[in-house]
Amino acid sequence: MKRVLRGQIVSFGRNAEPVVHIPRGALAVDGTGRIAWTGEASRLPAAWQGVAADHHGENLLLPGFIDAHIHFPQYRMLAAPGKDLLDWLRRFTFPEEARYADRGYAAAAARLFLDRLFSNGTTSALAFCSVHKACADALFAAAADMGMALITGKTMMDRNAIPAVQDTPEQGARETEELYQTWHGKGRLRYAVTPRFAITSSDRQLQVSGELLAHLPGTLMQTHISESAGEIAFVRALFPDARDYTDVYDRFGLLGPRSIFAHGIHLSEREAQRFSETGSSVIHCPTSNTFLGSGLMHMPFLAEQARPVAMGLATDVGGGTSYSMLQTMGEAYKVQMLGGYKPSASALFAMSTIGNACRLHIDAETGSLDVGKFADVVVLDPAATPVLKARHALSQSLEDVLFALMILGDDRAVAATYVAGQQRHRADGAR
Repeated sequence: MKRVLRGQIVSFGRNAEPVVHIPRGALAVDGTGRIAWTGEASRLPAAWQGVAADHHGENLLLPGFIDAHIHFPQYRMLAAPGKDLLDWLRRFTFPEEARYADRGYAAAAARLFLDRLFSNGTTSALAFCSVHKACADALFAAAADMGMALITGKTMMDRNAIPAVQDTPEQGARETEELYQTWHGKGRLRYAVTPRFAITSSDRQLQVSGELLAHLPGTLMQTHISESAGEIAFVRALFPDARDYTDVYDRFGLLGPRSIFAHGIHLSEREAQRFSETGSSVIHCPTSNTFLGSGLMHMPFLAEQARPVAMGLATDVGGGTSYSMLQTMGEAYKVQMLGGYKPSASALFAMSTIGNACRLHIDAETGSLDVGKFADVVVLDPAATPVLKARHALSQSLEDVLFALMILGDDRAVAATYVAGQQRHRADGAR
């Protein structure tokens, strides 16, 4: 159905500038769920004057948030304690992920997971599944029903984990190809080759992962790198001939412009240089890094002009402590301030929308409110809570409003979420 959304339109350029701001704006959605027109509400074309409209008043209409790294089978694991990353995996993560061998359990969880994304204004994601084919099937099916842009894949891991969450290189390759043939390119779905990380994949499985990435057109690759000191030491022991952690992946053909590496907070200068040369992306997951005590990302190091590394931003649920990209932006700001760098709110909002869309190669269809893209929209209420309302009264610019939202906001600030023009969440519970 056609629909018109009214409110303050805010969208971001690829480098945060320019920021498009239309205080009394309108956005027209055609019957395919794409944006047909956007601009001043007073200039809405005659053909759209009689179309049903959702009036959002002074609320902000932004591109839906894109979460560039999140774990579907960890959706209920937030605040699970661990001494460090590896202890957390052993005690909580692997036993929880073992449940996803059950197709019914995975299907029920997938609906809950997507509802939590929508209630936090997230309209697209790059997600890990468990090692089980049923888990990926369930998440793909649920996302297809919602018409969302979702990228995922079954995790591959053949060592250093409990048997219930291990596969073999051969099984991983076979099931990956089966899932790719079933889901990749169906609607807005895409496949990601997913070796969990070097600790849980043998040389043979990493080799197979590189071969899959090379031979399955349009796939992405997702994994983890340099998240914690203990992890890095374990990788060094497992791969004594590698120059560093990045070299482990590099020699199996896993670096490149379609390769997405979560964390990367301890990369060396050589590793950053190699990331830049290959166009590989690092995804910053601040609430996870602080919660697990893994370390602090220094964004200016990766952004150095001589060898810039592409960066994204993500929640990393369930190591991360919130589904909210607003809270994730706020944590990123605090982490950077500890390192002497002060990112603007606009820059972090841009990273969470068009920036992440570019990292995931879905910027042709989402990430901004340009005509022709899908109407993936989050509606933010800058006065959603008493604290936000009081702070909002002091704002003197759009930057002030965005800053308050990312520091003080959470799911309560999400008034509505639209995916391809369909309302998938509203704060009062109505649809």
